[in-house]
Amino acid sequence: MAGTWRAIGRFAQMLRHALHGVRVARREFHQLDAPTQQRAVERWAREFLQAAGVALRIEGQPVTQGPVLLVANHQSWLDIPTLHAAQHCRFVSKAEIAHWPVVGRLASAAGTLFVRRSSRRDTQRTVQAMVQALEQGDILAVFPEGTVGTGRELLPFHGNMLQAAIDADVPVQPVALTFMDARTGQVSLVPCEAYPDEAMLRSLWRTIGTAHLVAVVRYGTPEKAQGRDRRTWAQDLQAQIQALRHVPVQQAAPQPVGPLPLTVAK
Repeated sequence: MAGTWRAIGRFAQMLRHALHGVRVARREFHQLDAPTQQRAVERWAREFLQAAGVALRIEGQPVTQGPVLLVANHQSWLDIPTLHAAQHCRFVSKAEIAHWPVVGRLASAAGTLFVRRSSRRDTQRTVQAMVQALEQGDILAVFPEGTVGTGRELLPFHGNMLQAAIDADVPVQPVALTFMDARTGQVSLVPCEAYPDEAMLRSLWRTIGTAHLVAVVRYGTPEKAQGRDRRTWAQDLQAQIQALRHVPVQQAAPQPVGPLPLTVAK
């Protein structure tokens, strides 16, 4: 019963925070310069995690200036706000999301690069758009698995989006996302899909009803292609992220129920 009341309270906080973000995006956001917008997105994302009752732990050193392409595993509905909270970046996402209620407005304000990916020609246009953004010094982020996994094993990495980093001759930074129970230091799969194509609302409700959850973001070493084609590079990055996911996490002190603090481990 305590978990149910906890989930109700957190859901209300998350909804209020999301709607506030939409109002700011409509009325004020365009008046801010780019660095101020980026800081605002990071702050909003951290407050969103707090509203959901999720602490944030950062390990490694994120690249703070572009151009760079972040490559991360995709395991839950929390991945995008978690990465935004750790370090602002521009996600590459399908164009349909721009028209989703609430989410589309927030994604647009966060600088999402919307692309159409229904055909080979669209993929080529996507790579070209990514190259242009990287040449402008942006930090882009992609999920090369192409869909949300269950958090247990990585899905095969697709190398299409890596072509942009090859063409622009910029580094890629591997990023591993995991969740842990702050009481035990053990990996938690609570926010992940319990089975393929599980409804997001089920995993959302399960997450916000859980106490002591920590989102862990581990940044690897940035690297360039160094002559590798995109398929070989994708396989190497998958192996690196797999290794980062299995780095032992130092047990964290128990956290109070409710808004949880940001914790950073360098």
